[in-house]
Amino acid sequence: MPTYEYLCSNCGEEFTRVMSISEHDSAKVTCPKCNSAEVRQQMTTFTPKTSRKS
Repeated sequence: MPTYEYLCSNCGEEFTRVMSISEHDSAKVTCPKCNSAEVRQQMTTFTPKTSRKS
């Protein structure tokens, strides 16, 4: 499942949520520290792990 990183605009808390893509599209994400809905999704990197050698 994808991992999404957020930053709260209210208190500055950075936090991570693991949820499906469909959950992400419909979720109302709130800060776990202050319960504010003023959160922004942060840019993250993704590195796939395969069994093939490069």
